[in-house]
Amino acid sequence: MADMNRVEVEILGQKYTVRTESSPEYVRTLAAHVEQRATEIRGGGTGQDPTRLLALASLYITDELFRLRDERVEAERDTSARLGALRDLLAAVVPEK
Repeated sequence: MADMNRVEVEILGQKYTVRTESSPEYVRTLAAHVEQRATEIRGGGTGQDPTRLLALASLYITDELFRLRDERVEAERDTSARLGALRDLLAAVVPEK
């Protein structure tokens, strides 16, 4: 098992310790992204519940993830269909041995 790093991050004023195999820089980048999304959701308002903001940020980030995953699956389908069409074209012009 790889060595676990303990990384302290702060999101919306709350400190969290994350145990991970990832680099501290990577974990801090993730935390900064979550903080940025939560801040965007909060807008100019103050005094909003940090738990609510983090829950909404996690929904937005998960939506992004799912949309990207769906786009990748669709791109893989398109690529597979194109390769199949090319294979069929080659089979039509190249005699089998």
